[in-house]
Amino acid sequence: MTTPRDTPASRRVRANGDGTVYQRKDSRWEAAGYVLAAGNTRKRIRVYGTTRKDALAKLTEKIAASNRGLPVPSAQGSLAAYLTYWLENVAVHQLRENTHTRYTTCVNRYLIPGLGKKKLTKLTAKDVRTWLNQLRTTCQCCARGIDTGRDEPRCCASGTCCSKRLSPLTLAYIHSVLKSALEHAVREEEIPRNVARNVRTGTPRPRRFEPLTADEARQFLTGANGHRLCALFELALHTGLRKGELLGLRWDDLALDAGTAAVRRTLQRTTTGGLTTLPTKTRASERRIALPTRCLQSLKLHHERQQREREAAGTAWQHNGHVFTTAQGRPIDPTNLTRAFTTLLRKAGLRRIRFHDLRHSTATLLLEQGVELVVIKELLGHAHIGVTATVYAHVRLRLQRDAIDTLGTVLNGPAITETAHDDGDDTPLCAAHVR
Repeated sequence: MTTPRDTPASRRVRANGDGTVYQRKDSRWEAAGYVLAAGNTRKRIRVYGTTRKDALAKLTEKIAASNRGLPVPSAQGSLAAYLTYWLENVAVHQLRENTHTRYTTCVNRYLIPGLGKKKLTKLTAKDVRTWLNQLRTTCQCCARGIDTGRDEPRCCASGTCCSKRLSPLTLAYIHSVLKSALEHAVREEEIPRNVARNVRTGTPRPRRFEPLTADEARQFLTGANGHRLCALFELALHTGLRKGELLGLRWDDLALDAGTAAVRRTLQRTTTGGLTTLPTKTRASERRIALPTRCLQSLKLHHERQQREREAAGTAWQHNGHVFTTAQGRPIDPTNLTRAFTTLLRKAGLRRIRFHDLRHSTATLLLEQGVELVVIKELLGHAHIGVTATVYAHVRLRLQRDAIDTLGTVLNGPAITETAHDDGDDTPLCAAHVR
């Protein structure tokens, strides 16, 4: 006669309602039981562990929460339902509003139409890979019906496909959103593993940026002289502050006597709140930086100009303490700043670049002057120096040749044959690796 002690662990009888625990063929342990679900229904869930005790502890925790009246998150079977649940109940509390808006657009435009009908528990890496390959070769004018909505069709509706496909960067972004959603499903133990992590999309080619050269930077500063926002443009080029960080600066953040500025917040336009002051992009972005003498003088002149505008506006002035405001004291919309920047470039006779390229220009010019990466990292507010090294530590061909010529002088002596070179002004890659 066998006793409970002699019975194998995977076959022991558990009390009614305690669920079942058994060992799988892959040596993992699986525990299953019924818990409270949405709509006051019961749902059978499965949890996994490396040992019987681990799996049982997870199931016990789920059942205890169910007994307290807390329903488990329910994906309602399909990936579309889980993505909707994830956006509305998880991502909305973890992401900035603008980031959440981009995630929502990505889910509704690509993920749900492409994979939404798949069962969450039955989604495989092959399904994800097949869909991404199809998305990579699909014309978006055809897939999203863009051409049919045009006044004059010039793609599928006219019988000629323009082959407007998604860029590798967009595909990588879509893949990362799916990975984030499935990763949370794993944490909630809706699925045993994140199948999207087993799919490799390849490394997209880095996006090129157009930093100003030293001559162009001087020309830009000359053109900004006399502009109402001259202090802002000078501060952007000298310190590499982001657009939102510049617009979020307050006068109490500046210590003009000490020559420093504290970066504590950023100004952004959100869908629901309009112009909103938010915390900095990362914890490392909250920093204190030194201000050059030229910027200190410009800020003092800007403060005097703002005082005159305040007196002229009278009761219409809306005081909020921001350094850079409209003529009525309101915060400056980032889009309006971009327009003013583009107009300034045109009047100064410079090529058109993004406002963010001023930040790239700061880092590039500092690197060309031999400033160490750690100093640039602190100035730009990067969380890790690896970000600075990867994104900004490109070395122009002219600087590479100087280094190579120096080594050649040591190895071969002073007699070095001069060779014809390019001008060294090739556009750098924003993610060029430094070896």
